[in-house]
Amino acid sequence: MIIKILNSALILVAIFMGLKQGWAMFSGKPEMLEMFSKWNINKTGLMVIGGITMLSAVLIGFPKTFVWGNFLMAAGILLIICFHLLNRDLKGMAIELPFLLLNLVIIYLQYPLSKVN
Repeated sequence: MIIKILNSALILVAIFMGLKQGWAMFSGKPEMLEMFSKWNINKTGLMVIGGITMLSAVLIGFPKTFVWGNFLMAAGILLIICFHLLNRDLKGMAIELPFLLLNLVIIYLQYPLSKVN
């Protein structure tokens, strides 16, 4: 029971962070534009990545799309980690790593409200 409550809280955090960061990318916040411009991603590309991030956050909330949402979000985070590593930016990579691990832990713990354990 405690694990289901903890997992529910982790899922809510992942959804909130996905929507928050996705909106920051989609709306073209200056800090996002600055970070992604280092990797030659323009505003349109950033909007696409932000839209996918927000979509993945919404998909996490539903049992049938739970794994797909987590997979999409983890893939997006992994993409950003790879870009940081290309620039040899270990600090940037280290900042993203807990978010990747969050999605992997959520997948491992499975959807908390499903009937099958």
